[in-house]
Amino acid sequence: MDPRIYQKMRAVEDEHWWFVARRRIVAKLIESLPLAAAPDILDAGCGTGGNLALLKRYGRVTAMEMDNHARQLAQRRRLAEVLPGHLPDALPFTAQRFDLVVMLDVLEHIRDDSASLAAVAGLLKTGGRIVLTVPAFPLLWGAHDQAHHHQRRYHAASLQAAVDQAGLETEYMTYFNTWLFPLIAPVRLLQRLLPRQNTDTELSVPPAMLNALLGRVFASESRLLPRLRLPFGVSLLAVLKSREN
Repeated sequence: MDPRIYQKMRAVEDEHWWFVARRRIVAKLIESLPLAAAPDILDAGCGTGGNLALLKRYGRVTAMEMDNHARQLAQRRRLAEVLPGHLPDALPFTAQRFDLVVMLDVLEHIRDDSASLAAVAGLLKTGGRIVLTVPAFPLLWGAHDQAHHHQRRYHAASLQAAVDQAGLETEYMTYFNTWLFPLIAPVRLLQRLLPRQNTDTELSVPPAMLNALLGRVFASESRLLPRLRLPFGVSLLAVLKSREN
């Protein structure tokens, strides 16, 4: 991505409602997993490191990021070792294996998604899990996806197809960011009709009261997970494991 986007992301991801609420949802999901005590955790595609503090609450964290600028911003947080590498074929690990690999809005950036999932599966310890999120519904494709160099948005079926091709098993999959879908979807569809679209607003923190309200609404979905599967949403969330686990 453009280094300016990483810089903007680093500036807002600690307080922007979307990042904050997604971390709460991911935290609830991690707490439901049968992980080992003090698990080894990999943040694969950590970006500017906005999730490292969260992951550090649950175990020993290592991070990987392909973009040099983003990696430097993540390393400055001093929360984990951030190694250069990218999926599917330039992983910086030989013998090291992980109880949990987290890929939060990473897979959509990679051309060969199934090969990348297979490569991540090879990093799992016995009984290990992959937690991932991706943007949902190709109908919502727009300037935001282009600016962030996305390759695709997913339906549950297309994500499941990539999982199957990678030889993994889906333990849990759901759409999320469902409550706000009726607000977000029309805006995204309208943006497709506009000739020149400014994506900067999605990386700006709204006024404090609105930011807090949106965060509470989005994060409230954590109460439903992982007991329920939501039928639609702006994003997809999945827990994967090796077939032999």
